[in-house]
Amino acid sequence: MVSAAGYNVLVERTAGAGARSGDSRSVRKVRRGELSTFLKSRRARIRPEDVGLPVGARRRTPGLRREEVAQLAGVGITWYTWLEQGRDINCSVQVLDAIARALCLDGAEHAHLYRLADVPTAPALVVEEPVPEEVQTILDHLHPLPATLFSSKYDVLAHNAAYEALYPLFVTGHRNVLRKVFLADECCTPYPVNSEPDHLARMVGYLRAAYARNLGDPEWTQFIDGMVSDSPHFAELWARNDVALPVGRTRVVRNLAVGTLEMYMTSMSLPSIAGAWMQVWTPSTPAAWDTLRTLLAMTAAERRRPWAEHVERVHGRTLA
Repeated sequence: MVSAAGYNVLVERTAGAGARSGDSRSVRKVRRGELSTFLKSRRARIRPEDVGLPVGARRRTPGLRREEVAQLAGVGITWYTWLEQGRDINCSVQVLDAIARALCLDGAEHAHLYRLADVPTAPALVVEEPVPEEVQTILDHLHPLPATLFSSKYDVLAHNAAYEALYPLFVTGHRNVLRKVFLADECCTPYPVNSEPDHLARMVGYLRAAYARNLGDPEWTQFIDGMVSDSPHFAELWARNDVALPVGRTRVVRNLAVGTLEMYMTSMSLPSIAGAWMQVWTPSTPAAWDTLRTLLAMTAAERRRPWAEHVERVHGRTLA
């Protein structure tokens, strides 16, 4: 089984070395060599009877023949042979999809094929799977530190009880942090625009870096277009074309139940889930630790009450 996330690391390191040497062609050559090896290995593991082909006479090598893969994919045998030989030929997403089906590739292998074939606008392949139980266990054992698991678009995939206490807005309804930050009333968001402009800019910069890895994905295009349309502030930051990584920094977090806390934000990638990364919050001062302990000692009703009173007093409605 090929790990798409692990391959991304390999390619980034290889590409970085090529860029430093000024020879991008060498990087492409490495990819093509990997593509050749990968296609041969996938072809060798498939028996003719697995894909509805007659076994026929005794075969000298295991798996399918090249002409059989070409037949199943509906491509020319010469073109497929060149592709498997690692020649520098152009590949469309449609043809690669046909080859992936012929070779019975899973989601990680399919994404691996795209990258080895150097298709810059290939759609992202996301396999919808529940967050592994062991990941939730890790989050829970980080208590009392608030911790969450994000998708590359800032969707909250999983979280612990401390995170829910600190960020109740982020784990209710549509659980996308960017939409909650940029579209919520400023009096309700944990990151007020005036006090945390750099943090918001870095969030958008990270999103831009992730978007570049998902060019052509309709889901990403729809998400970005919606954010630009719905939030003038997001649109302004997006238009800057800045990129960033989710590095650790000190943040001021506002919670209506206890006031503000100064926290360290630590980010970690999670290669086992494509595009996912973990964020852990640690109080940066003794006072922040005291405030966090006070928040966690409250009952759910006690934490909810200040938010409900605020929404009714300021916004004239009942907290959902």
